[in-house]
Amino acid sequence: MVKLLFLQGCYGISDEELEFQVNDRISFRNFLNFPENIPDFSTTWRFREDLADKDTIDKVWAEIHRQISEKNVQVKEGVIQDASFIIAEPGKKNSGMQDRGRDAKTSRSKDETWTKKGKKSYFGFNRHIKVRRGSKITEEIAVTTAKTFDGAIDLAKPDEIIYRDRDYTGVNTKAKGNDTMKRGSLDVYLKLRTKRIMKKRAEGEHPIATIERCLNGGKTRLITIYRVFAQQVFVCIAYKLHRLRFLLNIHSFRSIKC
Repeated sequence: MVKLLFLQGCYGISDEELEFQVNDRISFRNFLNFPENIPDFSTTWRFREDLADKDTIDKVWAEIHRQISEKNVQVKEGVIQDASFIIAEPGKKNSGMQDRGRDAKTSRSKDETWTKKGKKSYFGFNRHIKVRRGSKITEEIAVTTAKTFDGAIDLAKPDEIIYRDRDYTGVNTKAKGNDTMKRGSLDVYLKLRTKRIMKKRAEGEHPIATIERCLNGGKTRLITIYRVFAQQVFVCIAYKLHRLRFLLNIHSFRSIKC
């Protein structure tokens, strides 16, 4: 079942499409070790619900991270935190139902919120990720509603140096080193500092772009935040392994070249 959710995270497909593809594609069944009984879409949905309600999903994330750490991937000092939108469908404006609560049967999303960035409005959630410099592998993830301020989520640890963009200006962090870019009228020293930080934190754009363009992780049809969190965890796991394969191939190439 975990492998099924991993496939879903890799290809950004619905539960129904996942069931069809597993029945249709030999490569998918080979990845699942050719199971005698292929779970239907409702079984996948219920399994994801159970993961979201319990701490099992944290154990899956920790185990993947432990296995990656054993590969001794080269990293640099510091981590990068950034946030990006997960776009959702607002649903119908007039559903014809009164006193709509979380359990009401309606097409309107329940936990998503509207927010505005620049001149563009977004509806959905915010994905907050922490990336290790050098490897670009995601280490932490959090999901909030779209209107949540980026600076309200701090994924840093006390022994880390964290790099962040201008949206986090003036926000404190648990990290021992706060390399956050500054906004506003800056003197020459702060402009040079911001430029130096910009080059280092640019690595954090790569995971977001890969998740959204290659893994279709920039949108969701789920309507509650805990379901979206479970979905995004497996999207990030798919990215972690995608990135690890690249790093190991580069390491092998350099070893042969030497």
